[in-house]
Amino acid sequence: MRLRGMDLRTVQRLISWSMRSVPGGLRHVFLCVADHYEPDLGNASDAVRLDRVERWMRDYPRSVEGIADSVGRQPRQTFFYPLEEYRPVLLDRLGELCRMGLGEVEVHLHHDGESSQQLRDRLETFKHTLHDRHGLLRRDELGAIRYGFIHGNWALDNSRPDGRWCGVNDELTVLRETGCYADFTMPSAPDPTQTRTFNSIYYATDDPAAPKSHDTGTPARVGQRAPENTLLMIQGPLIIDWRDRKSGLVPRLENGDLHADRPPAARRLNLWLQAGVHVQGRPEWFFVKLHTHGAKPANADVLLGSPMRRLHEELQSRAEADASFRYYYVTAHEMARLVRAAEDGETDPRSVLTQGSAT
Repeated sequence: MRLRGMDLRTVQRLISWSMRSVPGGLRHVFLCVADHYEPDLGNASDAVRLDRVERWMRDYPRSVEGIADSVGRQPRQTFFYPLEEYRPVLLDRLGELCRMGLGEVEVHLHHDGESSQQLRDRLETFKHTLHDRHGLLRRDELGAIRYGFIHGNWALDNSRPDGRWCGVNDELTVLRETGCYADFTMPSAPDPTQTRTFNSIYYATDDPAAPKSHDTGTPARVGQRAPENTLLMIQGPLIIDWRDRKSGLVPRLENGDLHADRPPAARRLNLWLQAGVHVQGRPEWFFVKLHTHGAKPANADVLLGSPMRRLHEELQSRAEADASFRYYYVTAHEMARLVRAAEDGETDPRSVLTQGSAT
């Protein structure tokens, strides 16, 4: 099997990984929905953009009403909002939703042929706009504004073979130095930007003279903090779905994408757990970072409707039937805090989720 631009050795490792079973015993499952939230999709008019955001303002609180995780918290969406689509009225409305405790806003970016300095200037301006004008993002203990990041077109650190949709070989350095606390772009398979590293939480060291520095890195590990001058990479699940076959023959790829043609389901939950994304030394903590494009109307039907609600009900049923199964709705920022806590030797995530917000 060959998945477009993925090298054969990576595909072989992925096949082997997909044969694994989910370990038993105590399981803490952290569910984060990273939404590439793009109201401009399809060059929409101002009215359509606003309507897409208003739909989330209206329907999301209703869709999660009565739902709570193992510590009584409601689901929460992380809206990675595109820098290049900035419109104050839309972020004001998303900010209201976040202040209801139902999500957070982070940074998304599509760009092409940009210089390192141009990228740095745009990120600095945007993070201050989000924080100072809209009350979004947060400051760390040193007063610096921090943000999570997803790259548009999957082309993080100039990783496309044709060099399109980025152009900045030192992008990881720019992100780190402008306040990025973690990148959430991967997985991108079957796209050729997919890294050789998958189903992992790790630290990437930038080579400013070469693209795709996040192809490999140092795994996050209990008892070990971030190596100096690295960027935390939190990946979502990537696994072969042997039971879902195209034309009845070729197995499909499970990459954590929630969309109209592949809604959330109990069977997919099993695959996300099978991927086993965790901090080394803490395998009972499952980091399930999913992604979606929630402003797209067909996807919103899934995310705000019965398919997503059934996933919440499945999680609740599993927890009720098995006292060792615990699940938590988290934002991207909270997921990064849980990584740091695991590294520090924390064994109970419940205390982490009730602490302060500095990363």
